[in-house]
Amino acid sequence: MSEGPKWTAEQTLAIETRGTNLLVSASAGTGKTAVLVERVISLVTGDPPVDIERFLVVTFTEKAAQEMKARVRAALEKKTAENPDDRALKRQLDLLEKAHISTIHAFCLRVLRRFFHQVDLDPSFRVLDTGEADL
Repeated sequence: MSEGPKWTAEQTLAIETRGTNLLVSASAGTGKTAVLVERVISLVTGDPPVDIERFLVVTFTEKAAQEMKARVRAALEKKTAENPDDRALKRQLDLLEKAHISTIHAFCLRVLRRFFHQVDLDPSFRVLDTGEADL
């Protein structure tokens, strides 16, 4: 039976730190996604559990955001399969679609769309597509 990942001291600190916001920054291939998934899962299954829709997890690429959400889903599905009567786990799976796991660009766009009036922005603003931006 596998014991799971062997976390470094810094990774363990990132996973277990509570009561504060956290920035995880490291170079490619160092396990950032695995650490963040472990942190999210430990918080949504903790005592007391924190609803996954209360998190803000931002990445720099759509691919990374999709991978993060897929890994969180897989971890929650595994825990749900291990504990089929745990309604709290099922709730977290239901809330996953509302979770704020996205690129920094998507997060900023969501904030601007919600609070356009506070920054005197035309509510019909749009983001340039790649072709327009290239021009």
